Amino acid sequence: MKYLALKVSVITVAVNLVLSVFKFTAGILAHSGAMISDAIHSASDVLSTLAVMVGVVLADKKADECHPYGHDRIECVVSVVLAVCLALTGAGIGGAGIRAALGLSGSVEAPGRLALTAAVISIGVKEWMYWYTRSAAKKAKSAALMADAWHHRSDALSSLGALLGIAGARAGYPILDPVAGVVICLFIEKAALDIFRGAMRQMVDRSGPRELSRQLYELILQQSGVGTVCDLKTRQFASKVYVDVEIGVDGQLDVNHACRIAGQVHDEVERRFEDVKHCSVQVRSVEEKPDLDKTDEELDGK
Repeated sequence: MKYLALKVSVITVAVNLVLSVFKFTAGILAHSGAMISDAIHSASDVLSTLAVMVGVVLADKKADECHPYGHDRIECVVSVVLAVCLALTGAGIGGAGIRAALGLSGSVEAPGRLALTAAVISIGVKEWMYWYTRSAAKKAKSAALMADAWHHRSDALSSLGALLGIAGARAGYPILDPVAGVVICLFIEKAALDIFRGAMRQMVDRSGPRELSRQLYELILQQSGVGTVCDLKTRQFASKVYVDVEIGVDGQLDVNHACRIAGQVHDEVERRFEDVKHCSVQVRSVEEKPDLDKTDEELDGK
């Protein structure tokens, strides 16, 4: 999966470099501040994708003495960095648009037709890149790659704003070109906030999906020798999940037999659920089979 993420990232860098140069040139030649701002946004994608590549490589490193739980959360850190960079880029674009709209950057003139063409091309290319990267992110289960996909979607939306602003300016309302730059800023800031929230959810010890807890509960109860599930907790760790479970076994069993049951539960959980990075199993002796019904709160580990 690491190689899939890197392949997508290399393609993204190449496309964004060409697109950024094209849009920046079109913005200069057609005198469009909105298109220049959009080009800067695309250029920021190059830096963000390079950061994703670094994050994917580092996150794939094996556990070591200093990082016994692996390096998966590095992807979350990369996503946070991307969100901050994206927010700063949006703020810069918005500031430039406001200054131009207020006449602080000189007179505003209607952009040329080349800027309109560049906006249409950019929308098509960036929307394709969003779906391509999103599909790869789901296959690779990469948070950083998914963040980069949303970066592409924000760029497509910003190009749409640029298109509307340029079209309005050419229709006789030149102030709409810098106003479009401000609208682009809002789209960028929204995308940055979404990426940041997603990364934060994966960095804190939040429980895994409720459906996963239900499936785990059912699977564990099916294992030979397991009388009940006394406690079940899941913990999201970047794109992986840690499971802590306490099973109840017949109190008449000897220690070796109880340990074999625990080992069977451990192996089966990690074999059946590829999202589970580690399953920790504890054993409790029970004299009689208690009520197996569980509330949603118990299944969520709360």
